[in-house]
Amino acid sequence: MRKKIAFVLCILLCTLSMGCSKGTDPQQTDLSTSIEQTETPDGGKIVTDQTEVQAMAGAIVENMSLEEKIGQMFIVNLEQLDNSHGNYYEFRKFTSKMENTLKKYYIGGVILFARNIENIDQTKNMITELQNHASIPLFVSVDEEGGDVARVGNNSNMRTTTFPPMEEVGKNEDEKYAYNMGKTIASEIKELGFNLDFAPVADVKTNEYNTEIGNRAFGSDAKLVSKFVKQVVKGIQEQGISATLKHFPGHGSTNGDSHKTPVNADTDLLSLRSREFKPFKAGIEAGADFVMVSHISISKVTENTVPASMSSVVMQNMLRDELKFKGIIITDGMDMGAITEKYDADEAAVNCIKAGADIVLMSTDVEAAYDAVKQAVEKGEIDEKSIDESVQRILEVKIKRGIILSNTDLLKER
Repeated sequence: MRKKIAFVLCILLCTLSMGCSKGTDPQQTDLSTSIEQTETPDGGKIVTDQTEVQAMAGAIVENMSLEEKIGQMFIVNLEQLDNSHGNYYEFRKFTSKMENTLKKYYIGGVILFARNIENIDQTKNMITELQNHASIPLFVSVDEEGGDVARVGNNSNMRTTTFPPMEEVGKNEDEKYAYNMGKTIASEIKELGFNLDFAPVADVKTNEYNTEIGNRAFGSDAKLVSKFVKQVVKGIQEQGISATLKHFPGHGSTNGDSHKTPVNADTDLLSLRSREFKPFKAGIEAGADFVMVSHISISKVTENTVPASMSSVVMQNMLRDELKFKGIIITDGMDMGAITEKYDADEAAVNCIKAGADIVLMSTDVEAAYDAVKQAVEKGEIDEKSIDESVQRILEVKIKRGIILSNTDLLKER
């Protein structure tokens, strides 16, 4: 093992010092050319060349324990880091219990909500504390779509730019505005310490009674939505922030709310391909780092009512194989009614990862979910190779977005 790590590190150091050719994958090339390689005061570099990124991530994975790898596959909210006050507590300061949970489970990322965001200094301090106490640098995420779903933008104390609902943006048919909106949102949340935005919404709203998506979608025309999604992704990621296409395979045709109850979309494969998939395909071609998979079911396609977030047909056959997505697949929040009505946290996490999810978002019981995934790997129910592949994807994004730098201690023998 030590020789293998040393060999990979040797290749990595050579490519960092001498340079090498860019990858030929259009998705990866777009990402790697969006940020210049910069050096930090302590000598670390943001590595963007895809060959170097892959080698560096691979070397880190080789040096990680199973426990560390599983931890990277969870993004949690602050109440899950410190459960002493119950759900939806307005944590605005870092606590010792948060520190303990971060280190015990090697958590891969956190998400902040409006209840956690008071003002600029408080938010910066919270994020700094979270990063300082993480074993591996964190994804720090937020739902910052613009319009009604803007945890930062809708707080006047944050003094950031506000934007109209995406439905209004789409009506204007101004693609440059969409690009600048993504760029502005990303640059402003980056200043606070965020590095992952759960935006843009790539759903095509075709059901006027849809309340979950509502005015969050750019419109009902797949071609128009595709153009706007592509521009927002470019605007966000050119600022070094990861963008997320949501909610695959498309939530705009439903009339139920998966936050509250299970929802089945009465959509066949032909409709998905001719409508719902198009904005996701456009966002993937623009280089989106993440795709968020919803909890809706599509029984006409899968012949069951298993949530998309637990369906290998959705994640592997559709997203990986058909749409050629190579980035990170993340579930929608596991605290939503579509999941909690039917599944406990441990079963839900195992099902999602088995089906192809790289990251489980907001498990209702992090300890139970983490332990269940670890046991499933140890029993052979989940192949550790698939865990390695997920963590490789996670680390590659963390590296090229400057979350993990070239001089990281994670490359040292431990």
